[in-house]
Amino acid sequence: MDELRKKGSITAGIIWMAVISLLLFWLPVLGPLLAGLVGGKKAGGVGNGLLAALLPGVILALMVMLFSSFLSGLALVGVVFGGIGLVFYLANIGMLLLGAVIGGLLA
Repeated sequence: MDELRKKGSITAGIIWMAVISLLLFWLPVLGPLLAGLVGGKKAGGVGNGLLAALLPGVILALMVMLFSSFLSGLALVGVVFGGIGLVFYLANIGMLLLGAVIGGLLA
């Protein structure tokens, strides 16, 4: 019966990481670590956990790039703003990634 049980999903990992990150924003190191731990476990593995941690930032950067390009009428402005958003996201994601790896190993 255990083989038929679903191992996890990236969507569930993203949702758990987002909710726990929002609830534990006041814990600078421990909040993202716990969010990554739970999200990586819910994602079902190390690869899925890392993807669940990185995917929202990439999607957000693409949305910023598209919207700023459309609103300004200049494609270069959108590329710059999207790149800056992605850099800011990746600069603050270290503990979330570590938690996702540990949670993925525990899954």
